[in-house]
Amino acid sequence: MILFLVALNILQYNISKEISRASATYTITTTLFTSYPPPPQNEIRIRVSTTTSLYATGLLSYLASQFNKLYSTIKIDFIPVGTGAALKIAERGDVCAVFVHAPDLEQQYISKGVLEYGRIFAYNYFIIVGPSDDPAMIRNATSAEDAFRRIYYAGEHGKAIFISRGDNSGTHIKELSIWNKTGLDPHGRPWYREAGAGMDQVLIMSNEMKAYTLSDVGTYLKFKKEGRLPYLEELFSKGSDLINIYSMYLVKSCSSDLKIYAKTFLDFVYDNQKDLIGKFGVEEYGASLFNPAIDREKELTCEWLRIAEGS
Repeated sequence: MILFLVALNILQYNISKEISRASATYTITTTLFTSYPPPPQNEIRIRVSTTTSLYATGLLSYLASQFNKLYSTIKIDFIPVGTGAALKIAERGDVCAVFVHAPDLEQQYISKGVLEYGRIFAYNYFIIVGPSDDPAMIRNATSAEDAFRRIYYAGEHGKAIFISRGDNSGTHIKELSIWNKTGLDPHGRPWYREAGAGMDQVLIMSNEMKAYTLSDVGTYLKFKKEGRLPYLEELFSKGSDLINIYSMYLVKSCSSDLKIYAKTFLDFVYDNQKDLIGKFGVEEYGASLFNPAIDREKELTCEWLRIAEGS
């Protein structure tokens, strides 16, 4: 019931925002004086813990730079770690906001009273990448679970290596959920390597070792375009089970004088997601690295709820 009310509150809030947005004709600059608080006179710094994928792709730095055009006296300091670590930092009260992508973990911290003001703002998909010769033949897989089973048995025959994030990140949690659905346990197998590292490092390791790994599509596309993954290919990306939902929250313990501007930053990202997130990466990579959530909010909220419940 708590979970349902959380999702319902998020959805109801977003619907009300949609209604108000439909009648608005203001530019971003005008909105500053009609919806957002005035800038602080003196410089302030807002700390935000975040999943590494949003940071490694450059999206968060881009969003902060656009925000600074309106609020030059507010500096956003990002702490890029896995989602699990980002939420622990929030629990300690060391940040004012978090950007994460693991609904089941997020729900735990909502229930603890650590987080508030949740907003789904973007999504993309997880993909399984690996060597171009694809020894596990996952290109022919029918589902993510089937792909993982093929990797498992190829690994048992000495034909494949899988590198896990191993860091309690959103990507790591998604990987573990897929293994759980297969009924197979790769832990302790010689071909299963736990890196305890971010997505960027794991992709580089997978490329060097010609190994398989689960990645968010945004980080992979960025590194592939930059020529850093010559031996790694996107091999499997089918199915709604691989959807990757990004949410942002305020941290309840954040001091009130900082929280008002942390909320303003979150509102700015949410209000401008179609232009800022939808177009990010298109010119440089030929495709957007992330999709704005605004046109699929009801569906994404339901999907968030499904994942949070572990179904």
